[in-house]
Amino acid sequence: MITIVGLKGIPLIKKGDDLARIIVEAAARQGIVMRDGDTIVVSHKIVSKAEGNVLNLKDVNPSPVSLSLAKTMAEDPRHVEAILREARGVVKIVERHMILETKHGFVCANAGVDRSNMEGSEWVSLLPKDPDRSARTIREGIKKALGCNVAVIVSDTFGRPWRIGQVNVAIGVAGMIPIKDYRGKGDMFQHILRVTMIAIADELASAAELVMNKSDGVPVAVISGYSYPRGEGSARELVRPRERDLFR
Repeated sequence: MITIVGLKGIPLIKKGDDLARIIVEAAARQGIVMRDGDTIVVSHKIVSKAEGNVLNLKDVNPSPVSLSLAKTMAEDPRHVEAILREARGVVKIVERHMILETKHGFVCANAGVDRSNMEGSEWVSLLPKDPDRSARTIREGIKKALGCNVAVIVSDTFGRPWRIGQVNVAIGVAGMIPIKDYRGKGDMFQHILRVTMIAIADELASAAELVMNKSDGVPVAVISGYSYPRGEGSARELVRPRERDLFR
């Protein structure tokens, strides 16, 4: 049986906070015992806050390009500038939508720059600089505190070009292989599977969102009972290479 539990009572995170310790303490207060094989899904927002990867728009001087785009989009030019600084490429800009490729290689709205759940109207969060490293740090901290080997997923909310609505996906992983590869194996009728690769890290991140909820202050979930392939994988394995991207 798979269980998914959101960790409540996590305080507002500030730069320098030890997320592993905060997660372990929150689980203990809630009576949750983390064990080998559990998956801990952590919202990137608290990771970015703990790592200081946030930005005050008061400190942003918009470029002429940002000023021009902002006028067309009826958007704050400082916000547009912050978004462009986080991008290494533009996929599409139409009306008020900016779909960009981040420095990590993720394709998402606004290059991951986000105002939601930020204290004050002038602050935005940026994606962690190295989400895989962030996940490893949390995983190592939990192992040091509890002696158990868990997988850690750093998640963010992405839209999808062929579906309405957003889902949570994995932008950082540690302690697991993020894809279950069925290629070369037979299905129940022994037909050989040739293209089936299941993005289990994304599935776990999306499942965790059901108990995390953006407006409830639950930025961490503990998933128990799911057997994932263990190993030192990377969320970058989930990024489709540009030459195989049929949408660009």
